[in-house]
Parts: sequence; structure tokens; C-alpha cells
Amino acid sequence: MRILVTGSAGLIGRSLTRALASYGIDPRGYDKVDGDDVRDSARLARAMKGCVGVVHLAAVSRPGWAEQDPEGCWATNVGGTDNVVQAAATQRARPFVLFASSREVYGEAKALPVREDAALWPLNVYGRSKVAGEELVRGLGPRGAIVRLSNVYGDPVDHLDRVVPAFVRAAQAGGELRVEGSERIFDFTNISDVTRALVCAVQRLAGDAELPTLHLVSGRATSLGALASMAIDAAGRGRKVEAPGRSWDVRRFCGDGGRAADVLGWTANVPIEEGVRELAAAIGAVG
Repeated sequence: MRILVTGSAGLIGRSLTRALASYGIDPRGYDKVDGDDVRDSARLARAMKGCVGVVHLAAVSRPGWAEQDPEGCWATNVGGTDNVVQAAATQRARPFVLFASSREVYGEAKALPVREDAALWPLNVYGRSKVAGEELVRGLGPRGAIVRLSNVYGDPVDHLDRVVPAFVRAAQAGGELRVEGSERIFDFTNISDVTRALVCAVQRLAGDAELPTLHLVSGRATSLGALASMAIDAAGRGRKVEAPGRSWDVRRFCGDGGRAADVLGWTANVPIEEGVRELAAAIGAVG
């Protein structure tokens, strides 16, 4: 069984391709760093041939980058997703599409924890692009599925500005941890947990099961101030510096993972304290 993984060189893509292979599933990687761009519809359609399904991870994945280049974000996140959907719809084998969406689609949710049926009110370009992507994937009917992710972390090879590795690296250097909105709370989910859920979802979809929209979240709210303290504790040094939160950022999110538990039999296993300690050890090992 062959599965196309777009964004295969990214944080989740690397972990997922390894995991799929360990289950005897053949992952076909597709990533811009290798010249494979989801904006190239013909190239994408060729890569999809012979695949049972597609896990669509490729995206402009940083809200800050999307704010700086909204047109580029829309071209990749919406135009690229449209290409994935159109290619899947025209393949003879009709592969499924599993789309990685984001907590950003909710904007400032009125109540926590957030369920999958909560209203979608994205605050920024990135969030709006993910809402548009979800609408495209729903056009595939039962062959389209959506998972919403929240602050995935856990690999030392990651964007340097992503908050968990940024805090850990700053603490290990004995430097300042710039906490932009110390009271802001988020749901941090370890990459090992997310990968395990995605493999399960792929297996279900490959068996022709239908999946509702699912949260892949820890279900635990952690403030940025508390996260910084965890990084300092793990490193044994570093200091927090308070700064204003970013105006285009969501201020709080914690997801309800009950539906994923019911549908996939999945719950997150790695507490944030343990995940931060493991990441600090991994970053220390690679330097």
C-alpha cells in the first residue's frame, strides 16, 4: 500500500514517513525542498498515481510567515490543497485525502476545551487559509478527512522560531526566553502522539472507513509562562523576559480530544513536562 505524503520533509512529515514504513506501508515523499511543489498540479498528479491515499501536510505552516506574505500563503495552502483535491478526484483509484488543519481555524473560541463543532472564526491569514482548505477537502465526500493539530513539538530539527524548541534552545544557552504574552495558553501536542494518530487514521481510511473531523490534541492547557519555566527547569539555566503578545495571534486554545478517543481509540500520552525534558535532551545531544 502506497501513501503520498506532501510536506514529507517537515516536522510531521519526517516522523510520519518513518512510522508508515515501520508498519509496512510504502510512503512516497513529496516536498518542496526536493523540487516537489503542491502548486505544480501536473507534477502532483503524477506523484499521486498508484497511491491509496494522500496525507496532505504541505503548507506555509507559520502564521507569522503568512502575515508577511499572504498571497504566497494562499497560493500554497489553498491553491496547493485544491490541486491535491482535484488530482485525487480524477485518479482512477480515487485515493483518500487526509488534510492537516489547525487550531487556528477557531480564532478566539468562546469556551474551552474546544470541540470540533465549535464555530470557525480565524483571526489571521493562516487560519483563514486552513478553513478554505477544509472546505475543499470536504468536497471529496467520504474520501476526504480532516484532522486539526495544535502546537506540535518534539523534534530537535524544527523551525527555530517555533515556541517550544525556541524556549529550550534559549534556556540551554543560558539566555533570555522572550515570552510574548506569558498568560496565553495553548494545547501542546508531542510529535510521537500526533504520528501515532495519523498512522491510525491512514489505516482506517485505507480500509474505506469514513472519519469525522478530529482533534489530535493533548487536551491540556499550558501557559507560555509555564512553558518557559519548564524549559528553564530542563536546562538548569536561562531567564524569562516578558513581552507583549502578538496582535494577530490567538490568545488561548485547548482542544477536546474525546472524539479522537472514540473514533480512533487514541489519546495523547506524553505530558508537556516530559516532552520538554526529552526535547532538551535531544537538542543537547545534537548540539
